[in-house]
Formats: sequence, structure tokens, C-alpha cells
Amino acid sequence: MTRRTLSLDGRLYDYLLGVGVKESPALARLREATAGHRLAKMQLAPEQGALLQWLVRLTGARRYLEIGVFTGYSALAVAEALPADGRVVACDVSDTFTRIAREHWRAAGVADKIDLRLAPALDTLAALLAEGRAASFDFALIDADKPNTPAYFEACLKLVRPGGVIAIDNVFLNGRVAEPQPDDPPGVAILAAFNAALRDDARVDATVLPIGDGLTLARVR
Repeated sequence: MTRRTLSLDGRLYDYLLGVGVKESPALARLREATAGHRLAKMQLAPEQGALLQWLVRLTGARRYLEIGVFTGYSALAVAEALPADGRVVACDVSDTFTRIAREHWRAAGVADKIDLRLAPALDTLAALLAEGRAASFDFALIDADKPNTPAYFEACLKLVRPGGVIAIDNVFLNGRVAEPQPDDPPGVAILAAFNAALRDDARVDATVLPIGDGLTLARVR
């Protein structure tokens, strides 16, 4: 027995993937297609995708909001888990990256579930609120530029219904948030302060999971 989370070496991580992740062929193809990309590290880990699918099914989510799409792995994972009438609003600024996503969404047969909005995410979130979409989403994932994480979170608090879930990825920033340094990029100190404040934020029930690069789950009260 151990009183702290185990560190996963390559052998144990491969075992985790073998027994804990049932990845669809479409997800596996997208992950493989992204593996050689110069920014492949931005892709959600497969065990995180499996967790998102499990949470979506557990909560009965039908409306999912994603901030930061990259090549579309997390949106595809959630679209697979949503019921037939479920819908995704996916926010990104890159047509280049999301072109890969759209190709794989079409191949997987879920493109009709996904509304991709190419614009700065804060503009898209403001537009959703203007459309009357407040408290209309069941689940949201924030996985975009780190300095804007607090602003994305505040918008999600308005867009996700009470009892819904907001997930925030990369809250560890490869461990840098534990001891921010003066020469770190601005996002490190911003995210460290955000993590600390969220623990005592009375608007949510939050927990941090040591999965991937750190994943926070916040249930909206």
C-alpha cells in the first residue's frame, strides 16, 4: 500500500493504457496522426480522454463546451460518448490544426455533433452568452492558452449549469506551478495563483487529479 500517488514509469504507464483505456479505432487513428506533429505534446493523453468519456456518460451530459481543440482528440472522445442528440461547441483560433480535427471527425461520423467556432475563445464565449446560452452546458473543458485560464473559467461559470462540470487541463505545467520562478512565462504564475484560489472558491466543488499534466474537475454549485 502507499499513501501517495505512484510515479508511472514506462512499464507501468503501458500497463495503465492496456487495462484502463479502451480507445476507439477513430481515436487511435487521430492520436497516431498527431504523434509526429511538432506540437504533439498539446494533445490530450489517452487516459484523460477515457476519463472525459466516463464522466460524460456518468453525468448524462448532452451539451459540451471545449476551449482549445488542437487536432480534435478530446472533442472526438466526448462526441463518441454523447448521446445521439448531444452537441459540442468547440473553440479554437487555428484553421491549420482544426483542419486535421475536422477530417477525423468526419471519418468517425461525429462531425454533425460538433459546432467548431474559429475565433478567439473569449469572443466566442461572449457570443454564446449573448445568444442566451447561459447555464445551458453540462460539461466544459478548458485546454487553451494558460494566461487566459481565469477568464475562461469565469465565462464557463456562466455557461455551465449548476451541477455541471468544468475541467481544466495542464494545471501542473510540468511541475512549474509548484515553485514559479521569476523568469517563467507569465502563464506559470497566473495558473499557480488560479489553482490556489480555486481550492477555496465557494462557487464550485473542485478536486485536482494527477493525471496527464494535472486535471482539475470543478462541479458548479
